[in-house]
Amino acid sequence: MVKSTIIARVADGLPLAASMDDEQAESMLSEYKSQAKAIFKKLNSHSEPMCSIESGQYCLHYLLEQGVCYLCICEKSFPRKLAFSYLDELAKEFYMSYGSEVEKTNLRPYAFIKFDTFIQKTKRIYEDSRTQNNLSKLNEDLRDVTQIMTKNMEDLLWRGDSLDRMNTMSDRLRDQSEKYRKHTRQLNIEMMIRKYGIPAAIVLGFILILYLRYKLF
Repeated sequence: MVKSTIIARVADGLPLAASMDDEQAESMLSEYKSQAKAIFKKLNSHSEPMCSIESGQYCLHYLLEQGVCYLCICEKSFPRKLAFSYLDELAKEFYMSYGSEVEKTNLRPYAFIKFDTFIQKTKRIYEDSRTQNNLSKLNEDLRDVTQIMTKNMEDLLWRGDSLDRMNTMSDRLRDQSEKYRKHTRQLNIEMMIRKYGIPAAIVLGFILILYLRYKLF
């Protein structure tokens, strides 16, 4: 199940809203919430838009939308598809409610804490086992979780791994692939010219001779 939720601005990591957790959850999740803050500091506009980060008995899933990071701390057994469906719902509602205010420079931490009402309501829906089954079936074709990057918290925080590293590598591979396609296309044209160029020139020359002969004589 979803244990806690935090929403932050990507540009500077400013927390915008969060779920109001009870004292027991607050105590149990304090370490993971610190890790979430560390993640916010590492995010930028080039970071992977969706990512699951494994840490101990929990997973931290985040979704980037419109310059805002939506992160939830879940039990490892909680289906990733549902976790990202949950974050997607939060993102849509939050953008409708506060999208025009997010970039204001004078915002204070947790300026939109009232959003917790929607967070709690949505969280309860996703805790219902019957709802989970229905949502899982509903979202089967909408989100391919196998394409969502999974990282380890230790690699991320202590080994200096970057959240935008995979995205940069992906862009690099895409550029190289495009260059390869262009190069292949050029080689194919050259091969066609070498293979059919001389016969084509002979045929065109013959046609030109016939044309001139017909016109002149």
